[in-house]
Amino acid sequence: MEKQPDWKDLDARVTVAPQIRPEDVARIAALGYGVVICNRPDGEEPGQPDWDGVAAACGAAGLAAEYIPQADRDVTAYAVSRFAAVLAAQEGRVFAYCRSGTRCGLIWDAAHRV
Repeated sequence: MEKQPDWKDLDARVTVAPQIRPEDVARIAALGYGVVICNRPDGEEPGQPDWDGVAAACGAAGLAAEYIPQADRDVTAYAVSRFAAVLAAQEGRVFAYCRSGTRCGLIWDAAHRV
């Protein structure tokens, strides 16, 4: 099973991606990720799947699920500290998503400087 072409590996452990849907979670689990991080607030865009649905799919697939919403590209201290904490606690692969993947990359980068 291969990754989606719009998923981007930031390092050997962390992949970022645009918005996912609950039905994408089984593929994420099959690819060996251990946790899904959502960096996108609910209701940011009409038709966007809400976090509760994605989190429920994560639970059903045996993945940890972390909701760390970041409203824009101005990275907050909260988002950085929570993302860093998840990276420190999770030994396996981490999958993070937002609208395009960019916010996740910015937060990941900042978390490495903590």
